[in-house]
Amino acid sequence: MIKTNILVVEDDSRTSASLALYLRHAGYEVTTAANGIDALERAATQRPSLIVLDLMIPGADGLEVCRTVRATTNVPIIMLTARSTEEDKLRGLESGADDYVTKPFSPRELVARVGAVLRRTQPPRGVINTGPEGEIEIDIGLRQVRRRGHVVNLTATEFRLLEALAAMPGRAFTRAELAQRAFGHGYEALERTIDVHVMNLRRKIEPERSRRPAVIVTVFGTGYRLEVRAAD
Repeated sequence: MIKTNILVVEDDSRTSASLALYLRHAGYEVTTAANGIDALERAATQRPSLIVLDLMIPGADGLEVCRTVRATTNVPIIMLTARSTEEDKLRGLESGADDYVTKPFSPRELVARVGAVLRRTQPPRGVINTGPEGEIEIDIGLRQVRRRGHVVNLTATEFRLLEALAAMPGRAFTRAELAQRAFGHGYEALERTIDVHVMNLRRKIEPERSRRPAVIVTVFGTGYRLEVRAAD
């Protein structure tokens, strides 16, 4: 059986060793990197299943690494940092991170977060067509979105949120409902966090309609809904 490989990017050797130990005990294979340059090299050559990424690392900081990785792959990324302000969290999410863990933390909590993020990547099947001309396909089985035949590169979190909307097309979801459906009960997400993910989704799947989105529609006073042209 092929094991899931986790790339831990952390410049503090004790923290890195502790995380690697707990993750290996949980059944994962672990690769480590202590700086941004090595992290990018390992991400490109080893294709990890998930990256645990410290924000403050030498060589290239976590935000830069996250943006660079996200430009070519949708591998899940958990940001790890001592910064705990709302603005810091939003910066991490805007750069493409799927989750955010603040130091100090329990290694067991981190392992649980890793498991939760990985479980969210298990796909059901089905294809949904949306957009005014049906130009957008949401392929649940392949975890893929195609716009006019071209694949749109989404993060795992962005796809999970889109999948939650697509589960009941036309229904208006509150931000709290979307957080629970996409990320599980007990997931603590600021309303602005959901707004950031929706904004990023809109930029990718309907960039020409940024001012008047026609796929993920804002329902004022409630939240968001997915407009669907046809379902297969």
